[in-house]
Amino acid sequence: MTDNKQNIKPNKGLMAKTLDWAYSKAVVGLTGVDSAYDLGNSYLHQDGTLSQQVDSLIKWQVAKAATSGFVTGLGGVMIMPLTVPANIASVIYVQIRMIAAIAYMGGHDIRDDRVKSLVYICMVGNGAKELLKDVSIKASEKLITRTIEKVSAKLAAKAGEKGVTSIGKAVPVVGGVVGGSYDAISTRIVGKVAKKIFIDSFDGNIPAKE
Repeated sequence: MTDNKQNIKPNKGLMAKTLDWAYSKAVVGLTGVDSAYDLGNSYLHQDGTLSQQVDSLIKWQVAKAATSGFVTGLGGVMIMPLTVPANIASVIYVQIRMIAAIAYMGGHDIRDDRVKSLVYICMVGNGAKELLKDVSIKASEKLITRTIEKVSAKLAAKAGEKGVTSIGKAVPVVGGVVGGSYDAISTRIVGKVAKKIFIDSFDGNIPAKE
């Protein structure tokens, strides 16, 4: 039987709800899947510098995203109360959890609204720098709303342009990338952006958790 969800093109509102759902589940974890805290801690206990630990995390998340059936095999996604294709919801969840884990590893409070906004911004990949200009030093509910609207619009627009059902193809990537797994490529890109923002202090204006 064909899953009707697979034929639904994500719009801005649906994308926003999916991002929020994914973030909340990334923080608390899904059945049988580590939370962002647990994921981050597992890499913090590895040998090497923080930068090397984060690189290792990104590497393995990219490998998982490239594995056929991995993202659509997440049980918790199957019962997600949203009419969104499972493959889109799954990749969003994997990427949000990875970004949140990186933020946590960098000493940031992933329950903080400003950090949450920055995690969402990472989801647009190479378009993150443009959105970072709008992030004020003080977190606010308006900041979260504004950020998720812009991120959702960008992801939904890309998905609509390409007519794809893979969020990996919706994330802006560098031109000229040919072949390979789009989900893996996009996961690598958002992981590198997250590292710049939360570990390397992108543009030098992201304060670490006190």
